[in-house]
Amino acid sequence: MTSTLMEGFLPFEHEPYFNFGLDAVAGRQRDAYRMVREKYLGRAFPMYLGGKAVEGTATFEVHNPADTREVVWRFPKATPEQLEEAIGGAKAAFEEWRFSDPMQRATIFKRAADLLRARRLEFNAVMGLENGKNWAEADGEIAECVDHFEVFAREALKWAQGKPVYPMPDEHVTMVYEPIGVVAVISPWNFPAAIPLGMALGAIAAGNTVVWKPASETPLSSLLLVELLYEAGLPRNVIQFVTGTDDVLGDPLVDHRDIRMIAFTGSKEIGCRIMERAAKVQPGQKWLKRVMAEMGGKDPTVVCADADLDDAARGIVQAAFGYAGQKCSACSRVIAEASVYDELLDRVVTLARELKVGSPEENAPLGPVIHEGSAARIMDYVEKGKGTARLVLGGERAGSGEREGGYIAPTIFADVDPRDPLFQEEIFGPVLSFTKARDWRHAIDLANDSEYGLTAAFYSRDPQKINEARRLIHAGNLYVNRKCTGALSGTHAFGGYGMSGTNAKVGGPDYLFWFLQTKTVAQKY
Repeated sequence: MTSTLMEGFLPFEHEPYFNFGLDAVAGRQRDAYRMVREKYLGRAFPMYLGGKAVEGTATFEVHNPADTREVVWRFPKATPEQLEEAIGGAKAAFEEWRFSDPMQRATIFKRAADLLRARRLEFNAVMGLENGKNWAEADGEIAECVDHFEVFAREALKWAQGKPVYPMPDEHVTMVYEPIGVVAVISPWNFPAAIPLGMALGAIAAGNTVVWKPASETPLSSLLLVELLYEAGLPRNVIQFVTGTDDVLGDPLVDHRDIRMIAFTGSKEIGCRIMERAAKVQPGQKWLKRVMAEMGGKDPTVVCADADLDDAARGIVQAAFGYAGQKCSACSRVIAEASVYDELLDRVVTLARELKVGSPEENAPLGPVIHEGSAARIMDYVEKGKGTARLVLGGERAGSGEREGGYIAPTIFADVDPRDPLFQEEIFGPVLSFTKARDWRHAIDLANDSEYGLTAAFYSRDPQKINEARRLIHAGNLYVNRKCTGALSGTHAFGGYGMSGTNAKVGGPDYLFWFLQTKTVAQKY
């Protein structure tokens, strides 16, 4: 029956991006910013516990990264008692949602996709004010959210079918997949809509319930999606939405005996902490917790001597400096063959020098990093790098008029030693290192010289080199002759190797398996 229902879906197509080069489209985005400021600025927003909006006795402020003096909105600080209420509500809701019709789930997701299409520019503006993405970066993420809704609608139906087994002559045997329980979704600030939505949809598409904890820097981008799902028909207690501080929503959430699984995206440090704490069985806990973690990257771009250098340079600059390098998939290492190293470096520096630093609300190509703490950490890497490598561009804080924020000039270091922290450690900012390779095989070896393995790009026209790169480069997502950012849900299943995480591959055909358990039923004739 499920196959028949799937046949009623139109063929999947990725949501197209808005063309902000058109005056009319750009005008609509500016209007959306004005509307968001009028509608949301200064408001205090609720959590959702047991399906009800709950205000907090204490709140925290969300600041605009483009000018950190501006408080854009406020959210509640959950108490330990409210965390218990959220987990208890999700646990109770699971007993009904686990038996919900997969077609019901798919229909809710499809309806949510339509609702989001109508409000994309609004969601873009909210994100720009919360985490400093310019128009194109925000729109790419919200378009990915539309894709998530469409993809997970189809995946909910696909996984409901179970899988065939080899038959027995005297038994009827089936293998089916069942949901596992309450899933804690812990998400980062750099993709505050697409990342938590992907994890949450994986959980609820499989029949689980969710405790959704957004990053404190970007809670409204998440809350609007939760409310959108409610509007689309999701039972309101299937997702519990909690905001607040790590002392209440960090270890206590991970450790809780009624949490069946933690879906996490963030730093290696926190991901490893979650893995360690989740391994301990708490009193009264009846299962081994499952952890799905995506923990960052140190992503290389390899450029061979036969590559199209103009194409490679454009891809490197886009991947290194888009959203100020604050992507786990961002290109942070360029490894080029010696014969083209200097020429490629010159082309990349020329393009990067043209990037204008400014406000994301005004659609500047390069905006601020998320906050001053991040800026200070990035600049510490830069200052130390000046003593170990050759600075060829940037290396200083950038001004942006009268605004106060973490503005950093696009920065490029050349002749970086593979042992240098510039080469090995995730900086998460607009800092790019260049390293020279003896030949293309040595370049692949250098690309693999990392504890991370999330994305990589490889530029060459030679089929033999490309085939070797496909075999040998140690990364969950390898892009040949294109930039290493910009994964599309449903097509570029996303997740890495090594310390980049558990390789869960969000948006891919196997993702829901992480949220399910397998039951075999044999009935004798």
